[in-house]
Amino acid sequence: MTGKQSIRSEAKNHHSHLVYGPVPSRRLGLSLGINLVPPKTCTFNCIYCQCGRTTNLTLNRQAYFSIKQIINQVRSVIKTQKVDYLTFSGEGEPTLNKNIGRIILLLKSEFRIPVAVLTNASLLTDKSVRQALYHSDLVVPTLSTIDQRIFNRLHRPHPGLLIKNIIKGLKIFRRYYKGKIWIEVMLVKDVNDQPDHLARLRQVIYELNPDRVHLNTVVRPPAEPSARPVAYDDLVQIQMLFGPGTEIAAFPLSKTQKHFSGVPEDAIIAVIHNRPVTDTDLVQALGIPLSLLRRTILKLIRDGKITATSFQGKIFYRPV
Repeated sequence: MTGKQSIRSEAKNHHSHLVYGPVPSRRLGLSLGINLVPPKTCTFNCIYCQCGRTTNLTLNRQAYFSIKQIINQVRSVIKTQKVDYLTFSGEGEPTLNKNIGRIILLLKSEFRIPVAVLTNASLLTDKSVRQALYHSDLVVPTLSTIDQRIFNRLHRPHPGLLIKNIIKGLKIFRRYYKGKIWIEVMLVKDVNDQPDHLARLRQVIYELNPDRVHLNTVVRPPAEPSARPVAYDDLVQIQMLFGPGTEIAAFPLSKTQKHFSGVPEDAIIAVIHNRPVTDTDLVQALGIPLSLLRRTILKLIRDGKITATSFQGKIFYRPV
């Protein structure tokens, strides 16, 4: 099987997980995730990624999935679950799907729910990508460094990517985009948390003038064990450096799904498919009573469908 055939086969097998959640988001409340690329298709291979290592490192934009199938899956969830945001994220870089603009427009025409795009910003150098995202309500680009050496170490990007070009693309996008922009700064201890680097990064972010800045760190099991979190006290100091409009993303979740409907086993697997989660995450995402949730988790572990991983003193569940 060729590389392209393998990707097509993986995409075909991935169709049942195009939509996942709604999952509790620290920033977006109950967020229905929409996954536009097969796992793990991305322009980066970040050391901190909660989805694991990138298996298809690419800059090649493709359709990947049926637009109709994506819309149908969103529609079926919205019938039974409360959703605050329709969020393009998932197991890779969503802008690698060349139909993202059309899909955003279709979602906006049918549902009265805001659309958010979580992106690593790598393809905002492309005018067609920028134009596609203009239709969304919120874009959350990652900008964690302005230094090419740190960029390479932190994100392990496709060799065709330069951080200076990505920053240029972000500045052009900011100039014309009418929605909200929240910049995420992902901080990894001893990689991009040096004070002089953060001061230069803060200046570039100031020039971009985002609506908010979110400081984040490694809170779920990362792709590489060397990716360690920055201490909360240090995040507070960095927040003070970045100034007004800067928030620490790792605060307790406020939204909870009130009612559960469906099959508990299927619901749990759908949520953990895209990221490791705790039992608290699952209770908030699904509205399943804790006692039923724990019985179901034990059964799924016994059946070999999910596994438990310890990270920073918490137990996370992920698919086998």
